[in-house]
Amino acid sequence: MIRWFVPGRLEVFGKHTDYAGGRSILAAVDRGVTIELSDFDGPGIVATSTAVSGEITVLPHQDLDLPAGHWGHYIKAVADRLVLNFGEIKPARIAVDSTLPLASGMSSSSALVVAVALALIDHNGLREDPRWLATVLDDVDLAGYMACFENGMPFKELAGFKGVGTFGGSEDHTAMLCCRENQLSEFSFCPIVERGAVDFPDEWSFVVAVSGVLAEKTGDALEAYNDASLLARELVEEWNSATGRDDAVLADALATEDGLEGMRAIAASDPELVARLNAFVTESEVAIPRAMEAFRTRDLKALGDAADLSHRNADATLGNQIAETNALQELARGLGAHAAAGFGAGFGGSVWALIETDKAEDFAAHWLAAYKAQFPEPGSRATTLVTRPGPAAHRAL
Repeated sequence: MIRWFVPGRLEVFGKHTDYAGGRSILAAVDRGVTIELSDFDGPGIVATSTAVSGEITVLPHQDLDLPAGHWGHYIKAVADRLVLNFGEIKPARIAVDSTLPLASGMSSSSALVVAVALALIDHNGLREDPRWLATVLDDVDLAGYMACFENGMPFKELAGFKGVGTFGGSEDHTAMLCCRENQLSEFSFCPIVERGAVDFPDEWSFVVAVSGVLAEKTGDALEAYNDASLLARELVEEWNSATGRDDAVLADALATEDGLEGMRAIAASDPELVARLNAFVTESEVAIPRAMEAFRTRDLKALGDAADLSHRNADATLGNQIAETNALQELARGLGAHAAAGFGAGFGGSVWALIETDKAEDFAAHWLAAYKAQFPEPGSRATTLVTRPGPAAHRAL
C-alpha cells in the first residue's frame, strides 16, 4: 500500500499571474486529497473515489468514454505522461478520498493530479530512473513537472503530451509541494522562485465561502480561463515581433528597460490587450508587494486595501469575477473581515476572508446566511470552511 496526502491550495493573491511569469502569495491548506494505491493484476489503472461515485479503468493512451471535466481524465493525463516520459507503468488500484470542496477554486483537480502522480511515481520506482535523476532535481522541479501534466507542455528534456486542456501555470502545484505549515509564501514563476515567506499568526484564520457556482474548467468557463492565458501570450508575441526580442513570458518583457511603457504602446490599439496588461501589472507588481509588506508588519488596514484592489482588478480588468463572488467579497468586508478577495481561476468558485481565529466560526455562519438571503439558488449549494496554512504534500504510508 502506498498512501499520499496532497493539500488543496489557497491563492491569497495572484490571479492569473503564474503562467505569465508573475507573483503569487500562496498557502497549502489543512485539507486535501488522499490517495491509496495497491497492486493490481491488471490491465491498466482501476480507480474509485469516495468524493464522486463510480469506478473507472484507465489504459494509457487509450481514449476514455467520459464527459468533459470528469475526474477520470485527470488520472489518464498522469498515466499518459508518465508512460510517454518513462515507459510502461505497472497496473495499480487507486482509491481517492477528498476533503476539498469540488470546483471551488481550491484546486481539487490539481491536488488529484499531484496525488495520483506521486503514488504512481513511487509504485514504479521512477525516482531512481536516470531520466528522473537528470531532470527532477528538487521539489521546485517537481512542481513544474506536475503542472505540465495538466497544460501538456514539455518539461526540460521530458516530452509534452496533450494534458487536460487548460493553458495554466504551476501555481497550484507549487503551493501543494513547496508551501509550509503556518506560513504564507510568495513565489514568482517561469521559472519558479520562492521570493519570501511570512509567518501566519495563530490568532488569524481564513474563512472560505464556496459560492455554489462551480469553477469548472469545462465549456464556456474553460474558454474564458484559456482566453486570459492566450491574451498574455499574444502580448508577448506582439512585443517580440516589435522589438526583435525572444522573451518567454509577460514578466520577462516587463523586466526590460522601459518594458511597461513599450508594452503599453504595443497594446494600445486593442482594448483586450490593454486590459490584460493592466490586470497583470496591478496584481503582480502593485497588490502583491503591498500585501506581503502588510503581512510582514501585520498592518490589517493595508492588507484590506491590497485585497480590495486585487478583487476590483479581477472583476473590472481581468474579468473573471461574477455577481456571486463580488457579493461575497462585499458582504465579508461589511461583516468585519479584515481583508477578502475572490481567488483561483474565477468564473465561479470562492472568496476568502481574513478574520480572528476565535471569531471565525461565527463569522462564517453570518456570512453564509447573508449570502443565501441575497442569492437563494446558488446559496442553496454554498458552504463555508475555516482553514489555516497547512503542511505540504507528504507520503502517509
